[in-house]
Amino acid sequence: MFLTTRPILKEGNLSINGKEALKDVPGNIVVTPLSDTSAFVGATSSDSSSRHVFKLGVIKDVRLLCLFRFKLWWMIPRVGSSGSDIPLETQMLLLEAKEGPTSGHSTYIIFLPVLDGKFRSSLQGNSSDELEFCVESGDPAIVTSQSLKAIFVNYGNHPFDLVKDSMMILEKQLGTFTLRETKQMPGMLDWFGWCTWDAFYTEVNPQGIKDGLMSLSQGGTPARFLLIDDGWQDTVNEFQKEGEPFVEGSQFGGRLASIKENKKFRRIDNEAKSKAPSDLKEFISDIKRTFDLKYVYVWHALLGYWGGLVPNALETTSYDPKLRYPILSPGYLANMRDISMDSMGKYGIGVIDPDKISQFYDDLHSYLVSQDVDGVKVDAQNILETISAGLYGRMSLARWFQQALERSIATNFKDNSIICCMAQSTDSIYHSKQSAISRASDDYYPEDPTAQAQHVAAVAFNSIFLGEVFVPDWDMFYSLHDAAEFHAVARAVGGCGVYVSDKPGQHDFKILERLVLPDGSVLRAKYPGRPSRDCLFTDPVMDGKSLLKIWNLNKCTGVVGVFNCQGSWPRTKKAVRMAASSELSGQVSPADVEYFEEASGNQWTGDCAVFSFKTGAVSRLPMEGSLNVALKVLECDVFSVSPIKVYDEEIEFAAIGLMNMYNSGGALETVESLGDSSGCKIHVKGRGAGCFGAYSNTKPKSCSINLKDEAFNFNGHDNLLTITIPATVNSWDIAICY
Repeated sequence: MFLTTRPILKEGNLSINGKEALKDVPGNIVVTPLSDTSAFVGATSSDSSSRHVFKLGVIKDVRLLCLFRFKLWWMIPRVGSSGSDIPLETQMLLLEAKEGPTSGHSTYIIFLPVLDGKFRSSLQGNSSDELEFCVESGDPAIVTSQSLKAIFVNYGNHPFDLVKDSMMILEKQLGTFTLRETKQMPGMLDWFGWCTWDAFYTEVNPQGIKDGLMSLSQGGTPARFLLIDDGWQDTVNEFQKEGEPFVEGSQFGGRLASIKENKKFRRIDNEAKSKAPSDLKEFISDIKRTFDLKYVYVWHALLGYWGGLVPNALETTSYDPKLRYPILSPGYLANMRDISMDSMGKYGIGVIDPDKISQFYDDLHSYLVSQDVDGVKVDAQNILETISAGLYGRMSLARWFQQALERSIATNFKDNSIICCMAQSTDSIYHSKQSAISRASDDYYPEDPTAQAQHVAAVAFNSIFLGEVFVPDWDMFYSLHDAAEFHAVARAVGGCGVYVSDKPGQHDFKILERLVLPDGSVLRAKYPGRPSRDCLFTDPVMDGKSLLKIWNLNKCTGVVGVFNCQGSWPRTKKAVRMAASSELSGQVSPADVEYFEEASGNQWTGDCAVFSFKTGAVSRLPMEGSLNVALKVLECDVFSVSPIKVYDEEIEFAAIGLMNMYNSGGALETVESLGDSSGCKIHVKGRGAGCFGAYSNTKPKSCSINLKDEAFNFNGHDNLLTITIPATVNSWDIAICY
């Protein structure tokens, strides 16, 4: 039914550009067009309340993708075909609209629940296939009878452009957040890191940190970024008594007693024999000198610690903390319960007076800077929505705390040095003005075999939405683990920071050397890694047939990681039971790499050299060509896709990069040609050591690295040219003469 190019509500149908988005739309729904393809959608009610659920209309027989909060802190994806497949707390909904029953061309409609004044919205479906939206303030005293800008709707022909364009419009319309591309990127993103969490958990200590840094350095993959996770702070826990059995969850009853480090990192008076450093500064300055660390971050929760601050403690009284007990919304309660949230509800939280939160952050962060700390990871950020009753509602509270936090980061640290965590609610996302990194999944759980595939799939899908506002953080992983390569390849194509949480001495350096250069830097891809277009509406975790492909770009090449993620999602009754030996098959194509024209540039033949890391094979393919790939559960491969260009009319050449690295093309900086009467000379500039590879349709006369002639190998069967770059070389200019 082609009604108009602009979003319009007529005869109970919501149509955008002639595409029917919703049927049977109720009469209280209001549409406010913004452009030819976009609009705000809202509703009115005869009653005032702090929480409304409005019906939007019916969705049936369409492929859809939801990103929803399955825990207070975290999102996962779900695919389906009707309104009943849409879970509570959905924060992004993408629909595929076919041109016709037999058409292969798809267009897309996106629904984004947003912030409307003091109300936050989310989407959900019901058993009648109706799409609903919920608006809530988080405070019984803050009520309304209408929300006219609760949902943003947009339409487009390109799914990733659609998300990007939609977020650009919302950035201007809301004025409460900024996009990733405009933010300052913390320097630690480009250096290999080590996090203490899974190495020690809360038992982290100075000697253990030194041992871990030493073993990574001795193995040839030195950490240049250190994150000291939970366990360094001065806390008390009245719910954990010495000599009594440990009660699971009681750790979340701990509260911050002061902003300083605990006695593991500070020598107490009259403790001359203590092995502890004199203070945190002495320790951090020492390990920076010894291990050439560039960045040291420490962990803290948004409210100081899990249970907030100790009320009435000598060093916390200036922040006026009051014990409050979280109140959970019906949307959260309908999804998966979480031990951290349940425990905080049981033990209460010492909540800092909102009028004192700026002082608290400034005191904490200025102290950390005085101790040679470079930045922070700030956890448990979504807790605010549960304590907002009587504190001006969840929107005002989130905005107030976020502004105070980001102001303190900007004032005290030099490098926009913050990693946000447990912050996947739109309360946090749409209030991020400066923070550039945010965790994109639930925690890494090394002991849970089902969590490995979930983790990779969740981050990839969440990055479709989250990646427009942040560099998605993939969390840490063990390099010595059954799923280590699975996680490592995901980080290589994720466009993210790379850090492990290995116990000291427990490393797989074969895997680490494929991620980390000898100087400690990593080959980070340009964009957040996201699922390929043909994966958007498939379930690579539970459909028993689909592989997950994650695409990205480097300066000169594209890259596609392929993963067998089959298993189960949380809260699902049956998992896909695939034998470890059974394989799934699929195809990988240069066309899987979106925006490839950014890498191909001029002189491109239209063909690509595709290198499989797993097999070592190099294939020449047209852009729409494909290769078969077969993988067992928790197996993966990564394909480097390089444009084959014509030089000097006859030479067809494509630089692949360092073939010993998972993201081979990430090593390349530029590929240029210089021709004269003596012939054609191609210069490839890059960094890192190992085996440089390139596709060449003819054997070159000679090759040099940084003006020094070097031996090379050329295989006429697959046209693969290889040159060994010595480990002593950090950056290089390879000249290939024809």
